[in-house]
Amino acid sequence: MASLSTLFTKPITPSLPFPNPTHTHFNSPLKFPNPTRIPNTRIQSSKISCALIEPDGGKLVELLVSDEGLRREKKREATAARMPRIKLSRIDVEWVHVISEGWASPLRGFMRENEFLQTLHFNSLRLGDGSIVNMSVPIVLAIDDDVKARIGDERRVALFDGDKPVAILSDIEIYKHNKEERLARTWGTTAPGLPYVEEAIANAGNWLIGGDLELLEPIKYHDGLDRFRLSPAELRNEFERRNADAVFAFQLRNPVHNGHALLMTDTRRRLLEMGYKNPILLLHPLGGYTKADDVPLSWRMKQHEKVLEDGVLDPETTVVSIFPSPMHYAGPTEVQWHAKARINAGANFYIVGRDPAGMGHPVEKRDLYDPDHGKKVLSMAPGLERLNILPFKVAAYDKTQNKMAFFDPSRPQDFLFISGTKMRTLAKNRENPPDGFMCPGGWKVLVDYYESLAQSEKAKIPEAVAV
Repeated sequence: MASLSTLFTKPITPSLPFPNPTHTHFNSPLKFPNPTRIPNTRIQSSKISCALIEPDGGKLVELLVSDEGLRREKKREATAARMPRIKLSRIDVEWVHVISEGWASPLRGFMRENEFLQTLHFNSLRLGDGSIVNMSVPIVLAIDDDVKARIGDERRVALFDGDKPVAILSDIEIYKHNKEERLARTWGTTAPGLPYVEEAIANAGNWLIGGDLELLEPIKYHDGLDRFRLSPAELRNEFERRNADAVFAFQLRNPVHNGHALLMTDTRRRLLEMGYKNPILLLHPLGGYTKADDVPLSWRMKQHEKVLEDGVLDPETTVVSIFPSPMHYAGPTEVQWHAKARINAGANFYIVGRDPAGMGHPVEKRDLYDPDHGKKVLSMAPGLERLNILPFKVAAYDKTQNKMAFFDPSRPQDFLFISGTKMRTLAKNRENPPDGFMCPGGWKVLVDYYESLAQSEKAKIPEAVAV
């Protein structure tokens, strides 16, 4: 059976030349085709087109300085003592990765104030011709008073990952970082304990700096998974190589069980019934920051590999890649970002489930968001009219068939719902779920992860010393 490493070789795609910086982040205005929105849970017939969906703004943003000589010159400029430096956090680097590859097209850098305010208040950006693209989460870079003072009147700054220059930010604008407004607008609450807030905002500076980004080197993590981090341009090339006439994206930050697989294979069946000849699945796990109790990316990728090896998903019609964005856990607001980014990667169908990008309330014992609001918001979100939204069917374990199946409300007694909490508890206790819930190889990876976690915790406990 095919492994992830043999699904395809990562293509080498030259970056587009970097244009001269301007006062706007945007490319040429987007020209929208007629909407083909899919409401509720039904796929409606529409005209079948073999061309991939256009990226937001009409042209994919790629910000790597492609000319080697120019890149060396800009690195010298970045390391020169006269150019102010900003030291990036891990999450900042992930956002540089996102911006530079075009996931946020037509955005060309960290947001200036007008883009920040549009994102907070409208979940969208208005282009030069008056058309709208979706943008629901702020992509911003925070600095403190000392860094602001060092920048002074300079118009360019160098962005450093440790001691390495990774980018230059030009034509900069510095403005106030109103954290309370940002939290209230993005998460709908300012309650303490929001994971992304604790990690990236609470202790961040009181200023934001925006400007046009020039990437000096491709972002690499050297974790053995870089070959799976395909850019939007590389994904589009791969879809075209496979002659895809439809691309349906499935984002997840959890291990794949057979219920997920059922949803993905059923989606392909429905697309074939619509008249598409070769719909391709983009299995797209989130690879940026996640909260501490989520299964780490390296283990999730091992588990996904076993799912393919065991034949649960077809390698010939599946592209596995890593989405580099950090996770906000901002529910209906964030799921718009997840959907918008997949448009830029070439997906024209997006599968959305229960409580997408949600989490438990950090203080109260309840969900932070209504579990149905994510899919409802996606069906109405400004700037996502071109994307076909595919809500989950409810899948559960059918005890009469010993497998995952779509829930039949006429015989509820035959179905078992295995929550994520229940799944984690079984894996931690090295117990097996019902046959047919998850492929054996995938379940073993999950058990091994929790075993490694237990061993790690055990090693931290000091041994008693005899006295």
